[in-house]
Amino acid sequence: MTVRIVHGWKTLPESDRGAAVALGNFDGVHRGHQQVIAGAVEAGRRLDVPVGVISFDPHPRRLFHPDEPAFRLMTAEQQARALGALGVDVFYVLPFDFEMANFSDEGFARHVLHEGLGVKHVAVGFDISFGKGRTGSPELMRKYGEQLGFSVSVAEAVGEGAEKYSSTAVRRALRDGRPDEAAHILGQPFAIEGVVRRGQQLGRQLGFPTANVFMADYVVPKLGVYATRTRLPDGRVVPGVANIGNNPTTGEVETRLEVWLFDFDEDLYGQVIETGLVAFLRPEEKFASIDEMVDQIRRDEAAARKIVG
Repeated sequence: MTVRIVHGWKTLPESDRGAAVALGNFDGVHRGHQQVIAGAVEAGRRLDVPVGVISFDPHPRRLFHPDEPAFRLMTAEQQARALGALGVDVFYVLPFDFEMANFSDEGFARHVLHEGLGVKHVAVGFDISFGKGRTGSPELMRKYGEQLGFSVSVAEAVGEGAEKYSSTAVRRALRDGRPDEAAHILGQPFAIEGVVRRGQQLGRQLGFPTANVFMADYVVPKLGVYATRTRLPDGRVVPGVANIGNNPTTGEVETRLEVWLFDFDEDLYGQVIETGLVAFLRPEEKFASIDEMVDQIRRDEAAARKIVG
C-alpha cells in the first residue's frame, strides 16, 4: 500500500484533513508503535475516514540535544513503507521547529490537531507526552478531544516481563551487538538504507566486492561483522556478510556499512539498497596483514552462509 506523505499542518486542502491519526515519533515502527497505529486503523474504518500517522522532522531530540550521537532507526522512506503495510493512508511529517516546541499541550491539540489537521480521532500510547515541557498526557488528550470534537484511543503497553517495547530498547540492543533482540522488538531486522558509494575497492581486488553505504543519521550498532540480507531496488533479496566499522586494517574511514552480497556481481553504484542485520558474528578487528584479514573474511562468509543461506 502506498502512503501519501504530507509535509506540514497549515493551510492544508480538505483532501489532506479529517483523518483518524496515530500520534508519536514512531522511529522504528516497532511492535509497541504498531499497537497505537492499530487504534487509528480501527477508528478510520469505523468512522469511514482515511488513516494517518503524525510524526516530526527533525526528531525532537535533535532540537533539544543537537550534540547527541546519531540515533535514528529508520529513514522517512522506510517509515512510510512500514506504515503502508499496516494500513496507513497518510504520513503527516510535521516540522518540529521552535513554534511547534513552544505550543502548550492545549495549544498543540487545538491549533495543530483540530484547526490544522481537522482530525476525527487521535490514537496515542499509554506514555504519550506532548506540548511544551511534555505536560500533555493521555488523560489530557481525551479532555481536549471532548472539547474539540475528536475521539481518542489509548494503547496499553506492549512487551515481555517488566520491559515494554521501545525505540530505546532497540537502540540498546543494537549498540550491544544483539540484532536478534532488536528484530524481536521491531518485528523485522533493523535495516540500513542508503545510496551505494565508491570505496577503496580493495574488496573487489581481493575477490569479495562490497557495496558501501554511509551510516548518515542511523544509530551505530556495535562495530563488527554481521550476517545480512539486502533488498535491491528491483525487490530481490540477497544474503551476505557485512562489516560496520572504520576499516582499521586498511586505513581508518568514516563509519560505514560494507556489505558483500553472496554470488552477486552487478553494478550497484548510485543505487539505493537496504541491508537488514540478521546476526552479529564478531567485533571489528585490526589484522596484522591483508592475508590474515582475507582468511578471517572467508570464515565470516562460511558462518554467515549457515545463517542466511
